[in-house]
Amino acid sequence: MQMVVDSLRQKGKIFKKMQEISPKELGIRNKIKIFHATDMNGYFWAIFAVSQKSRILMKDVHKFEEIYAKLTLFCDHNFKYKILFIDAPLCSKAAKAFKEAGWKIQ
Repeated sequence: MQMVVDSLRQKGKIFKKMQEISPKELGIRNKIKIFHATDMNGYFWAIFAVSQKSRILMKDVHKFEEIYAKLTLFCDHNFKYKILFIDAPLCSKAAKAFKEAGWKIQ
């Protein structure tokens, strides 16, 4: 969580509330860290942190969209911003699909 906070703080984003949601609460078996945050303006942020060795492909885009849908149902509201922290290579088609879906990739 500290890595996510530090990286967003460098970009000028400060949150007044940040809560980690375990994947088990959403019924997901993936190794992913999910954060639900509220910034100083009152906007809600969905932050995903993924650490994997293999390349992120188009099938992963659909997987993250499904996880995001489960998160909106779990929290009972939509999010203004969706951020994905990855340390794996990203397929060019997947990067384009993420941007079209409204994701910010860090």
